[in-house]
Amino acid sequence: MTDAVHTTSSEEDYESLSDLWVPDIEPGSEDQVKDLSQLLLAGQHVTAEQLNSAQTIIQQTPSKQLADVFYEMGIDEFLVQRAVAAVNRIGFEEIDPNRIDVQCVERLSPAFCGNYGVIPLRMLGNRLVLGVVQPANLPVIDEVRHKLGMAIKPVVVCRSGIATALESLTEEQDTSLAVEEIIAGIEEDDVEVVETKNEELDLEKMAGESPIIRFVNYLIFNGVKEGASDIHIEPQENKLNIRFRIDGVLFAMMTPPRHMHAAIVSRLKIMANLDISECRLPQDGRIRVIVHRRNLDLRLSTLPTAHGEKVVLRILDTRAIQVSLEELGIVEDQLVKWQHQLAEPHGIIMVTGPTGSGKTTTLYASLSQMDRAKLNISTVEDPIEYHLDGITQCQVHEKIDMTFAAALHALLRQDPDVVMVGEIRDPETARIAIQASLTGHLVLSTLHTNDAPSSIMRLINIGVEPYLIGAAVNACLAQRLIRRICPDCRTQVDPEPRTAKHLAMFGVNAEQVWAGKGCEKCRNTGYAGRRGLFELLLFDDQLRDKIASNPSVPEFRRMCIEGGMDTLQQDGFRKVADGITTVDEVLRVTESTI
Repeated sequence: MTDAVHTTSSEEDYESLSDLWVPDIEPGSEDQVKDLSQLLLAGQHVTAEQLNSAQTIIQQTPSKQLADVFYEMGIDEFLVQRAVAAVNRIGFEEIDPNRIDVQCVERLSPAFCGNYGVIPLRMLGNRLVLGVVQPANLPVIDEVRHKLGMAIKPVVVCRSGIATALESLTEEQDTSLAVEEIIAGIEEDDVEVVETKNEELDLEKMAGESPIIRFVNYLIFNGVKEGASDIHIEPQENKLNIRFRIDGVLFAMMTPPRHMHAAIVSRLKIMANLDISECRLPQDGRIRVIVHRRNLDLRLSTLPTAHGEKVVLRILDTRAIQVSLEELGIVEDQLVKWQHQLAEPHGIIMVTGPTGSGKTTTLYASLSQMDRAKLNISTVEDPIEYHLDGITQCQVHEKIDMTFAAALHALLRQDPDVVMVGEIRDPETARIAIQASLTGHLVLSTLHTNDAPSSIMRLINIGVEPYLIGAAVNACLAQRLIRRICPDCRTQVDPEPRTAKHLAMFGVNAEQVWAGKGCEKCRNTGYAGRRGLFELLLFDDQLRDKIASNPSVPEFRRMCIEGGMDTLQQDGFRKVADGITTVDEVLRVTESTI
């Protein structure tokens, strides 16, 4: 049939008759096509050594594509993809971002195109010319055919060309990645909120629509996949912003249509068992989900704003606390001192820092190293973020007067050895914690202060007598989280004059420093993952005497530094010298502690 068509019809007629892709094979050329490695070797685009290395990698990881291995080795993508086209006997094209089929891209969604390495280019008769990165991936090509309902003619393109074209399209249209596919069945009327007696039922119905459920599931799934700690859903006057906090920094991820807001919020409220009809008051809830075969807790918080309810989802992953103290980034001499404090039979140990600085992770890591078989360890938390085996954990409920103070007071009747208080935030909690430490209990807690010396002033401001603080507090650990340089694009560079000045100020002599160039894996930021900065303050007799005189913060901080305390910035510049982070990142998180 194919031969008959070739001899009696034009290319355009043939394209309209067949849904099947047949490789373009010239007569007598069957034996001339070599495999990818042979073509690149024959063209001197790869060396024999590179080819052997690539084949070794393929043997160790059979799921990897040979072309991808060559990219990772630094071989020009254009040369590799042109060879891929020759091997598969199809054409190769360079993508012009201004000449793609925008309508078909929107129907597939930019996210689908980017994830699967495809992009609609143009129509040829009744057949769509589809740019593909992997022409051998027939299931993807077939899925495109089903989604668009048209025959496909594939041509090989570069993945970087697809990324450039999609980026250009996104900038022009300001549309969300993957939103169009997810909400394909939604009309504006489907999510319109009207003021009627049946509003709650209408909202519930909208929140139960399949496209909304799929979109919310996608949002959570993608947040976990990207490693986000928080998902922000922020209504504006004419649009809806969705941002992910990744490694402590917010990134704009998508802007779904504004009319979806009410249904998205209602769906999340239903998942958290909250009142979907209450939009005027803040609400807090919890959602338990399974994502990537992992059990996760999501903390949901809603806040009424001028343009609707803002929602923040905090993703609590138990894997985040399954780290030892050694993995947190505390330098060895400080780590030994901190472990010694954890072995003390009584006293107060505090961890301080702003929200999201890793205080809870440090406390859990500290509790995990204790002998839970021999010690009675109890916690009072608001909320209980992670569940630990062998530890009694108590949840605070302010509405029924189960406060930190009330829970702590009750726990002291339970014969505890170690008590962890989620936060000391009022005079009564502080007073009970200090009494517990003075009567033979080890108390761990957190405070929200900028540095370790400020924690003492914070307790005095709460209303605790200075002489009691001096007698009870053993140590204070201030901390921050800094972003680590991406290991995949990490490179040495000459320090800029400003960077060199800061390095010299802290006694770091470095002719070159490390920086991240930016790559796909780090979203072109140059950073991937985080590490802790720490400032450990141990209280000796001299400092206890000074506390009793109620000193000012600058005076007390100066005395602590003179006594040998390493500041957060000193620890940060040590990590710069070790190639873990950059000067800009250290200054970003520590300038408030200068």
